[in-house]
Amino acid sequence: MKLNHINLEVTDVTATVDLFETYFGFRRTRLVTQEMAFLRDENQALISLFRNEAVVYPQMFHIGFTRETVEEVDELHRRLVEGGFHPEAPREDHGRWTFYFATPGGFTLEVQKFHRELV
Repeated sequence: MKLNHINLEVTDVTATVDLFETYFGFRRTRLVTQEMAFLRDENQALISLFRNEAVVYPQMFHIGFTRETVEEVDELHRRLVEGGFHPEAPREDHGRWTFYFATPGGFTLEVQKFHRELV
């Protein structure tokens, strides 16, 4: 089974599109407007974004991405910092090397690499 799509309401469509394209390898599938956008990854999973300036996600809500190596997690963290984002520092957490950060769309992303068996 593969993930087909995620539909998100975001506070800033354009900035969220830029984030997904620049750092996560997504590509737009249609014209991006300030109101909506559609992005696909290399597996053809779709993220649809719709503007809602008042959206508030639950505290624990986040979307997680896995990298192939711990070094890739660290490199993405470095690039995000250089790009003006403020991710927390990468850390060990239950067998994962991971970090979280708040997106310009109003939700949280996690980047991780499982590097040992979970206990």
